[in-house]
Amino acid sequence: MPLQTAEFFTKWLPPCELPLQVDDAVEAWHRLGLKIDEDKFDALVQSDSRRLQVYGETLIKVRGLTHTYPSGFTALQGADLDIRSGEFLAVIGQNGSGKTTLVKHLNGLLYPTEGKVMVKDKDTRAQSLRELSCTVGYVFQNPDHQIFAETVFEEVAFGPRLQGQTDSEIKANVQQALEAVGLTGQEEKDPFSMSKGERQRVAVASIVATRPEVIIMDEPTTGLDYHQIRASMEMIKELNQRGHTIIMVTHNMWVVAEYAHRAVVIKDGSLILKGTPREIFSREDVLEEAFLKPPPVVRLANRLGKTLLSVEELQWVTTSGDGGRTDKS
Repeated sequence: MPLQTAEFFTKWLPPCELPLQVDDAVEAWHRLGLKIDEDKFDALVQSDSRRLQVYGETLIKVRGLTHTYPSGFTALQGADLDIRSGEFLAVIGQNGSGKTTLVKHLNGLLYPTEGKVMVKDKDTRAQSLRELSCTVGYVFQNPDHQIFAETVFEEVAFGPRLQGQTDSEIKANVQQALEAVGLTGQEEKDPFSMSKGERQRVAVASIVATRPEVIIMDEPTTGLDYHQIRASMEMIKELNQRGHTIIMVTHNMWVVAEYAHRAVVIKDGSLILKGTPREIFSREDVLEEAFLKPPPVVRLANRLGKTLLSVEELQWVTTSGDGGRTDKS
C-alpha cells in the first residue's frame, strides 16, 4: 500500500516534510505533540471482541494435521485449527511455509498423513470431492487454471450443472453469482478477453454459483495493482457479509490488517500464531521469526504503544497535544 505513514501526516506537514520511514514518522508524531485517545482505542479492541462473538457453529476442525508429500518433505506438522461460520480468516506465511498445503486439506484436494480434518463434523476422508465442494469452494491463485469455457455464463454454470441443478436453478444462481461479484450483464463475454481482475471475478462467481458455505481464496491479490486489489477485496468482503465464510491465503499484510477478522501464521509447517489481526500484528517479534512484517502504519502505531490497523484507525484515535481531536468530527 503506497506510503501509509506519509498519508497519515498530510494534514499537518507540507509535502516536502512528509515522513516516508517509520522512524521518521515516530519523530514527527512526537514533534507535533500528538496523542492516542485511550477510550477510542479501547472501543476498537472491544469491537474486535464483539465480532468474534457473533460467528456461528464450527464448520471445520483441524486436529493434529501432518502432511508429508511423496518426496518425503513434511509440509505440515501437528496443525490444530477451528473455523467457524461467518469468519474471514487469513492464512499467512512465507513461500513454502505450508499455507496452501493447509487449505487444500479443507476441501479434499489433499488428505492428512496424520491427524484429521472434519468438515461439518465429518472426516474429509469419508466424503467425496463432490460432497465437499458443496460446503467448501476453492478459488485458485491463477484464474486461468480454473477457467475453460467460451462464455462467462457457461463458466459460471458449469459447477451448478455438475450438482444436478435444474435449468431455472442454474440461471438464477448464475445471475446471483454475477451480481455478487459485480459482473451483471457480462454473461456472453469471452472470459479470456477480460482483464485479470475480471477473470478472477469470473472464477469467484463460478464457485459462488455452487452456493458453498466456505470459500477459500488462494492469493486473490497476486498480479493486481492497488486499485484492483481494493476492488477485489471489497468484493470478497461483500461475499463474507452475505454469509460466506472466507479463508484467504495471502502475502499482502495490509490486506490482512484491513479485511481479515482473524489470522493464523505458519512457519515451517507449524501454526505459530493465531488471533485477530490486532493481536497478530502486535507480535512483531514472532512475525519476524516467520519473515513477516506488519504494514508501515501498524509498525508506527506499535512504536506508539497501540496496535492500529489502518490509516483510518490511526486518524480516528489521534488527538492533538491540547486534547483536541485531529479528525473533523
